Amino acid sequence: MAIAACFGTFLEWYDFLTFATLAVVFGPLFFPSSDPSTGLLASLATFGVGMVVRPVGAAIFGSIGDRIGRRPVFMITITLMGIATVCVGFLPTYAQVGIWAPILLVGLRLLQGLSAGGEIGGSAVYLTEHAGNTNRGFKTSFLQLMGPLGILVSTLQIALLQHWLTQDEFLSWGWRVPFWISLILLLLAFKARMALEETPIYLQLSKTETQSKSPLRDNFKDPETRKRMFLLFFCISAGGAVLFFCVQVYTSIFLKTSVKLPSQLVDQLSIYATIALLPLTIFAGWLSDKIGRKPVVVSGLILGAAFILPAFHLLQKIGQEHILGSNQTIYIAAILIGLSAILALVVGPQTALLAELFPAKTRNSAATLPHNLAAGWIGGLLPLIVTLLNQQWASDVAGLWYPTIFLGTATLVALIFLPETKAANLSK
Repeated sequence: MAIAACFGTFLEWYDFLTFATLAVVFGPLFFPSSDPSTGLLASLATFGVGMVVRPVGAAIFGSIGDRIGRRPVFMITITLMGIATVCVGFLPTYAQVGIWAPILLVGLRLLQGLSAGGEIGGSAVYLTEHAGNTNRGFKTSFLQLMGPLGILVSTLQIALLQHWLTQDEFLSWGWRVPFWISLILLLLAFKARMALEETPIYLQLSKTETQSKSPLRDNFKDPETRKRMFLLFFCISAGGAVLFFCVQVYTSIFLKTSVKLPSQLVDQLSIYATIALLPLTIFAGWLSDKIGRKPVVVSGLILGAAFILPAFHLLQKIGQEHILGSNQTIYIAAILIGLSAILALVVGPQTALLAELFPAKTRNSAATLPHNLAAGWIGGLLPLIVTLLNQQWASDVAGLWYPTIFLGTATLVALIFLPETKAANLSK
């Protein structure tokens, strides 16, 4: 059951983040421009569009999950994401149909965003409600591996395709292959999810007829729930999203476009960092069961605020050495792994926290809306905002003051207001 839930979430992330991995490729194919920076910005903006509509999907599907159950939402979101992603693989380019190419791409990206809004957050509630009252941080931390695994599989595919194909072949049709493969993954995920059972907590709510008829309205009417939704949004989800997109998304873009490292080397380094993130995330979830969710998350926020900017400065300095010997590559890999460790501290306990902060009858909508609002509006737009700020200030790293200041502020708010939840009773 847990494997089926996680596999579906893996597919959501694989589909959603393959777009980010190919952002540099999409620029000239769908947004041709005499200025490469303009094409990249347009491609990043299209990625951001999918993130911006995630809260809309969260509001719709989160409420449905509280009213009719967690399981039906899973079936809808996985189908919507799979169909939209497969269609991307068959899109004509700008050279073939002109302005319709970017319009169709943006439309499919919007469907991906709606689907992700219902899936990501709701899956955390589903898995946590099945996890019981002991070792929830450890058990649910495995769900957080699905994002890195989605990036890992996508990056590996693209690296292999670029190795096997010529550049012309890859730009002609090779970039479509990861989207075509998602059709096979969709069929597997759909079959696995057919076997999922409803959570025991929701079944109890249904049996006693205590489900909320208007979950979103009830959430905003209750002061304590409103406060916790804000803390989830600003400290946990936004903090994790900022770190995720700095570490897992923007580093690749930065090394390829600003530092101008070879794409194959960057993909290889990204794979090393992602592999390291997997056990680090599980360790952080386990640690949160021992010493509490709050100390682990706050430690990640503090380290992120302190080291994001220096890490990118160092990456630039090392990466721009003209002789890229083994030592330079090792240094870059070490920095990326260090950033992954910081990310793990925030996302490891995150799945459990999403569910533990809220009462059972409105938990799905209370958790999914702020989580996706943070991921969509804060994390999803981060690469675009950082790139714009860099261009405005004529610097490759000046824009990183934005995530640095955000993480510093989130740290202060979390230290003062974030409650400890590891002993929370999920049935209430």
